[in-house]
Amino acid sequence: MSAPIIIVGGGIVGLATARELLLRNPGADVLLLEKEAHLATHQTGHNSGVIHSGVYYAPGSAKALGCREGVALMNEFCDRHDIPRRAVGKVIVATLPGELPGLEKLHRQGVANGLSDLRMLDRDALREVEPAVTGLAALHIPGVAIVDYTRVCEKLRKEIDEAGGIIRTHSHVYKVICYPSEIIAVTDTDEYRGTFLINCGGLQCDRVARASGIEPPVRLIPFRGEYYTLRKEVADTVRGLVYPVPDPRYPFLGVHLTPTLTGDVTAGPNAVLALAREGYRWTDISLRDIREMTMYSGFWRMAAQHWRTGVYEVSRSLSRKSYADCVRRFLSDLSVDDLGPGGSGVRAQAVDASGQLIHDFLHVRQERAVHILNAPSPAATASLSIAKRIVDLIEPGSI
Repeated sequence: MSAPIIIVGGGIVGLATARELLLRNPGADVLLLEKEAHLATHQTGHNSGVIHSGVYYAPGSAKALGCREGVALMNEFCDRHDIPRRAVGKVIVATLPGELPGLEKLHRQGVANGLSDLRMLDRDALREVEPAVTGLAALHIPGVAIVDYTRVCEKLRKEIDEAGGIIRTHSHVYKVICYPSEIIAVTDTDEYRGTFLINCGGLQCDRVARASGIEPPVRLIPFRGEYYTLRKEVADTVRGLVYPVPDPRYPFLGVHLTPTLTGDVTAGPNAVLALAREGYRWTDISLRDIREMTMYSGFWRMAAQHWRTGVYEVSRSLSRKSYADCVRRFLSDLSVDDLGPGGSGVRAQAVDASGQLIHDFLHVRQERAVHILNAPSPAATASLSIAKRIVDLIEPGSI
């Protein structure tokens, strides 16, 4: 079969892009290929469900711009489709004197990014917002909400179906042939011809890029984030999202507390190097993934720079006591027994040849393709905005 626009990847960014193409070009032929049996299986399906505010991202960056626009678009989309979301608010808590400058920087960034409801809290004011949380100071963002992003994906799929788009699951794209006038996406069972390809492959995006004949400037290194669930009596004392002041060296936000739509509160995630790109447990091991990772010079340069942090993350992963010690920084009455089993997710983190972890969204263009090579958090929040930017990159004659 043929399809002028082919999208690889059925997570929230791929689905949002298919929808955006069809909104702008009614009647266009759009084909989305997803290797799994179901959509939103990996990063989207293991998302913590936060609609991020945009406070963490450098003013003018793609993450800052996409997140701020994405919040408005996501709220409007959820309202139109009656998708439940809940405003729970958020505090970013400084527990050590050395974290206060970082907290003040976040406040300045948030103001620069257009957030008008930020409020700095001293110790007593923090207690009024979150009585169970201890800290020296905090940044309060009252409008932050949570949502089920898999529900969002269900509605995106419905709009794609209604607009005539085609979605094929069980379709693993392992080769892309680029000709001057067309591209061919080869799967295990078929070949699909089109005029343009959009790679939203998430944990596999750099492989899809290499399969299309380019050498991307980054490789994807998988980091597993593990969660615990707070015992109900402790969870009931937490009103909203509680985050630490993040380490600016990393694009991770640190172990935090997240209320869910089902009434639970999770603690996490950490950031442990995964032994498989889709490795949600220590026992999930892919020799291919390990071989590719350890043959990449950027991996070893990253490891040389951050091995101490890596050892600490592993210790938290293997010891519930170490994990509890981390959470106890801002939830001082927590005991080890208050942490129950939780889930996990894997973050597709782009790393360049110098070992630098890429903080911002990243894409690479080919003549007849665009490859989204770094779209971790807040990509779910920003997904509808990211989709607009992707479609802007496509030549009009390709549709």
